[in-house]
Amino acid sequence: MARTLTALGESFPLATPFRISRGVKTAADVVTVTLSEGGVIGRGECVPYPRYGESVESSIIEIEAIREALESGIDRSVLIDMLPAGAARNAVDCALWDLELRLSGSDIATAMGLARPLTPIATAMTVGLDTPDAMGLAAAALADVPLIKVKVDRTDPAAQLRAVRAAAPSPRMIVDPNESWTMAEVSDLQALMIDLRVDLLEQPLPAHEDGDLNGFSSAILIAADESIHVAADLDSLPDGYGVVNIKLDKTGGLTAALDLAQAARARGLGVMTGCMICSSLSVAPAWAIAADSDFVDLDGPLWLSVDREGGVTGVRGHLLPAQPGFWGGL
Repeated sequence: MARTLTALGESFPLATPFRISRGVKTAADVVTVTLSEGGVIGRGECVPYPRYGESVESSIIEIEAIREALESGIDRSVLIDMLPAGAARNAVDCALWDLELRLSGSDIATAMGLARPLTPIATAMTVGLDTPDAMGLAAAALADVPLIKVKVDRTDPAAQLRAVRAAAPSPRMIVDPNESWTMAEVSDLQALMIDLRVDLLEQPLPAHEDGDLNGFSSAILIAADESIHVAADLDSLPDGYGVVNIKLDKTGGLTAALDLAQAARARGLGVMTGCMICSSLSVAPAWAIAADSDFVDLDGPLWLSVDREGGVTGVRGHLLPAQPGFWGGL
């Protein structure tokens, strides 16, 4: 039976600006893909990321280029060779997962062997980059959550981190410089991060400079984010990393994300599940990875003024799954 494809850009305004070392976001700009077959509709979403040379427009062009193949009925195993890893393939891959599960009368929990119903997951709650005083105020509102993620840069990371920890003494902490540090910061801030009980340092160096981490014995576990996209990247990953941050927009969908998670664990690496600033339609597929991850950072939809109806919700640092039927089959 023939399929029908739609791919369109949508924008979801944020409740408050989201600041990291690379800039400020005020909206989640996404591409939504639907594939319909016999009255059944599968949906997927991606967040094109300028850091990787992507835009809403370029992602739609990529998807439209394979319209004929998609509407003729290709499956995920063919798709993975038709589009490169990245946002465009993610939206299509997730739409195919959703469609396949609905057509088969199954759901993602059954397919992945997850708990039914899906159980809440502790997610990192992000303290955006700002002045130390402002970051302390933001952290105070998160003092009772299990895990916080602190966005820092090179201006004064020590003051930023001290302010956050003073305001939120209890939560576990991830520090994310978003590639803005040098090895000097990584080395010089080790003692402070130990003192502040930092659990994870995420992608401190620019991806093209992270060879400096080879042979570096860090007292703080270091996660690769921009340096790791798909399983093949593991072969060149510096040995200073102990965790990989899996984002479906980087892997190009849940299919490749599952491969990366399996390959990373086989090498003894920890797994983190992350997301961009997105709607719940991006986060719902990531649940299949997050349910068995060491760290989860899926608060993207919680930054929105209004999310998609029936999506995930957050309660005191825990992410509650989307309503049944939102994504991933029946």
